[in-house]
Amino acid sequence: MSEEPKAVEKLQEKFPEAVKEVGEFRGQSWVVVPREDLLKVCEFLRDDPDLNFDFLSFVCGVDYFPREPRFEVVYQLYSTKTHSRFRLKTRVSSQDATVPSVTSIWPTADWHERETFDLMGINFQGHPDLRRILLPADWVGHPLRKDYPLRGPESIS
Repeated sequence: MSEEPKAVEKLQEKFPEAVKEVGEFRGQSWVVVPREDLLKVCEFLRDDPDLNFDFLSFVCGVDYFPREPRFEVVYQLYSTKTHSRFRLKTRVSSQDATVPSVTSIWPTADWHERETFDLMGINFQGHPDLRRILLPADWVGHPLRKDYPLRGPESIS
């Protein structure tokens, strides 16, 4: 049994066109929504009094190269009121790896989005300070992408 089936049901009821895929992994529900609907779905998940996902635990990117859409951006949510967890996902292509920033909804997204940008090259439109957070500013490429050379962009001899 999923930990948070109520969130899936409420999202399907409120945004029937936006919920593209539903799943469950190890007792935790997840939903895929288009990036165009991401912000309104996030606001609903935070503001709905029954759900109250008031804490964004993390944001990460997944590279499914060579599949398109290549990237999946995953948002792990937690409710401090109900102690429930929920996973929200959106998918973007390699040609336009951009999603809207959710920093206006959950300020904890700030560094998580920067890390995802730094390591995966996913752009977060509207982020207040989107720059590298782990690698040097002059680093070339995004090392967690599956097509990134294992020995770095060029060898050091």
